[in-house]
Amino acid sequence: MSATQPMLHIPVMLHEAVQGLVTRRDGIYVDGTFGRGGHTRAVLALLAPSARVVAFDKDPAAVSAAQALDDQRLTIVHSSFAALREVLSGLGVAAVDGVLLDLGISSPQIDTPERGFSFRFDAPLDMRMDTSRGETAADFLQRADERHIAQVIRDYGEERFAMQIARAVVARRVAGEPVRSTRALADLVARTVKTREAGQDPATRTFQALRISVNAELDELEQGLASALDMLSPGGRLAVISFHSLEDRIVKQFMARESRQAFDRRAPFAPVKPCRLEAVSRVKPSAAEVAANPRARSAVLRLAQRSAGLVPSPPHGKAPC
Repeated sequence: MSATQPMLHIPVMLHEAVQGLVTRRDGIYVDGTFGRGGHTRAVLALLAPSARVVAFDKDPAAVSAAQALDDQRLTIVHSSFAALREVLSGLGVAAVDGVLLDLGISSPQIDTPERGFSFRFDAPLDMRMDTSRGETAADFLQRADERHIAQVIRDYGEERFAMQIARAVVARRVAGEPVRSTRALADLVARTVKTREAGQDPATRTFQALRISVNAELDELEQGLASALDMLSPGGRLAVISFHSLEDRIVKQFMARESRQAFDRRAPFAPVKPCRLEAVSRVKPSAAEVAANPRARSAVLRLAQRSAGLVPSPPHGKAPC
């Protein structure tokens, strides 16, 4: 594979996600992360001519790819799925039958050197999913103090050498040689991290952390989950594919929290807040899929369904739906 020919993006758990998502052939569905459209195409293939799909993506390249799709049922939006509620309202959509979120970055983003996501290429340290706005990873490393850099690498990369890496970044900056490229950062981390996991480049955790921070991925995930739940009609499905523990923890906790009735012990006669979600399943990729697509190995698909919001009577504190 050459640097100018990015790998074709292979959607992860395509069948499981789409079959779990689509419950009505004439419904309205949201793909919160269009990417290169693998999931969107599969959803459209199941839907009736009267159905509708609204696809979101922050990446201008992904939006351009979506605009080449000739399907009157598809609306593409250049936006983060964090704004799902506001965007759908602006389109006149009051409720949807399903929302799919395929988190993380796509193969074209990883395999396009100038995007700066991968330490396999020497390129500008960009890492923005939306290249039309915002601060690059290089800009962040240029302005942030040592404590802030260490916090990002520790919290978002779970890197135990975060402070040492941050100190080395700042030392280079003070010496007049700021870290501006992927190769410079990868080499710096390799010199700083003294031990590493077998089979993993020492820069993996640092690159993940900076990408998450630059794109505010975890904050947007929390906002997007809340917006998706607000827009789901009763019986509508929420399908989320995550690729690392930080994402999956947020999704798992959100689904668990919204699958419980809330009883306010300070106001025993107040009505119980009904649960809004019902967990459906947790799915891991098959061994065959992982063998065919190694980037699927850490993926987790969680499916939940919007409940009718009915409260059993009499209520007894917190209970599952």
